[in-house]
Amino acid sequence: MKAPAEILSVWQQFDGFPMETLTKAWYYQRSGDQKQRDVELMKQHHDQYGITGNCFDLAIWLLAAFEDARVNAYPIGSKLGTVDAHAAIIAEDRDGRRFLCDLGDQWIQPILIDGDSQNFTSSQLSGYFPGAEVQVKSIGQEVEMVYYRSNGKQSRQLYKVKPVERLQFLAAAEYSQHHISPEPLVEVRLYEKGETRHWEFDNWNSFLSTNTGLYHDEPLENLEDWVDRIHEKTKYDKAFLLASLGFYEKLNLESSETGEVE
Repeated sequence: MKAPAEILSVWQQFDGFPMETLTKAWYYQRSGDQKQRDVELMKQHHDQYGITGNCFDLAIWLLAAFEDARVNAYPIGSKLGTVDAHAAIIAEDRDGRRFLCDLGDQWIQPILIDGDSQNFTSSQLSGYFPGAEVQVKSIGQEVEMVYYRSNGKQSRQLYKVKPVERLQFLAAAEYSQHHISPEPLVEVRLYEKGETRHWEFDNWNSFLSTNTGLYHDEPLENLEDWVDRIHEKTKYDKAFLLASLGFYEKLNLESSETGEVE
C-alpha cells in the first residue's frame, strides 16, 4: 500500500508542513482581489515566516512539486465551491497505480487506492495517519477511508477520486481563500517518542492525537501565550502569529456581537 520512491521523495519535501487557516486570514488582509497565492509566493512566505497554508495551498504546492519531478498527478476535491471544500492530490506511479496524497488532513504518507492492484489490502493499517489505523475501501470513482482510534472510535471519510479540471480547481481554491471562518485552525504532524503524532489548534483549544489516545493541552486565555504555544509546535514567525491570531480574535468579537458566522 506504500508509494514508490518517486512519489515518496516528493511527498517528503513537505514533512513538517502544517495545514492551517492562519495564513488565509493573514494574506486576506494584505492582498488584492486575488486571494489564492501561486507557488512562488507560497515559497517566499515559507522562507520569510515559516508558514504554509490551507488544504488548497498545500495541494497546489504539492501538485507543482510532482510536476517538477515528472510524476503524473492531478487534483481532487469534495464540496468544491463551498465553505466545506477539501482538496487533495492523486499521484500515479510508473505503472499507473494511484496513490492518495492528502497534506490537508496531515496524512503521514500516501496510500494506494486501486482495489484491483495486487498490492492492495482492505486490512487495517498503521503508519499512514497520525493516531489511527486506516482501512481503504475502493468503490469505483470513490474511495472510503475508515479510521480506527485507540479508544475504539471509528470515523469515515469519502474521497471522490475523479480528476478535477485545473481551472475548476483553481476557481474553488479562490473561493475558499475568500471565505474565512471565525474559528482558527492549525494541524501539524510531530514525530515524538517513536511515532508521528497529530497536534491540533482548533477554535482556541489544542490537543494531541497519539497511538494511545487524545490528550488535551491546558487552556489559555492570553493571545501572547497562544503565540508561544503555536510557535513551539510549528516554528512559525511570532509576529505573523500575533497578527493572524489578532485578526481571528477580532473576527470572534464581531461574530459574537452580530450573531453572524461566515
